[in-house]
Amino acid sequence: DESMRATPETIYQAIYVQARGQLKIEVTQCLRTGRAVRRPKRRGQQRQGRIPNKVMISERPAEVADRAVPGHWEGDLIIGKNSGSAIGTLVERSTRYLMLLHLPDDHGAEAVQQQMILAISQMPVELRKTLTWDQGIEMARHEQITMATDMAIYFCDPRSPWQRGSNENTNGLLRQYFPKGTDLSTHSAADLRKVEHEMNTRPRKTLEYYTPAEKLEQLLFDLPKP
Repeated sequence: DESMRATPETIYQAIYVQARGQLKIEVTQCLRTGRAVRRPKRRGQQRQGRIPNKVMISERPAEVADRAVPGHWEGDLIIGKNSGSAIGTLVERSTRYLMLLHLPDDHGAEAVQQQMILAISQMPVELRKTLTWDQGIEMARHEQITMATDMAIYFCDPRSPWQRGSNENTNGLLRQYFPKGTDLSTHSAADLRKVEHEMNTRPRKTLEYYTPAEKLEQLLFDLPKP
């Protein structure tokens, strides 16, 4: 009965608008993000021109959509309290393997560039095909990252988080470790490695209950030997 179906917007309205008093508190506590109020996203035109020479997702190779091809990544920042700290997240699309970028004091373009190059350089060249990011100003130095890693970087359309679906889902899971509104600078690089390990050794239904670490290990094993 199509008349009994609810759209996503209807569900959002029920959670964020119709809930009142104690019910609102209870509902908010059940949300993984802990977000009590919906905030409108920044309009696309406000971001225009902030990132030089960006290449849009429409120009990304068609093979990226096929998760059978490894080496394509999605990335974003998890922002901490008062935007003072952040953690970068990189997710490989075919294995869901996760790498975290330590950004306790600065998540500007230069800091992100340094941490991005450090993380990506740990991967074999065969697994450095593309990276898809949103249009955050932290990626203003994307050309320098590409030069250092040989990884092509593409940018999502404004207000289109589904274009980084694997990354968005992973960020939601990470909020269990890094709750929204908390100071992320309190987490050391060692803390991030521990979270990486837990996430990468968690069996995933979408991977037929293999772990991201197991899937990545298989990929590395299958790479041509020098």
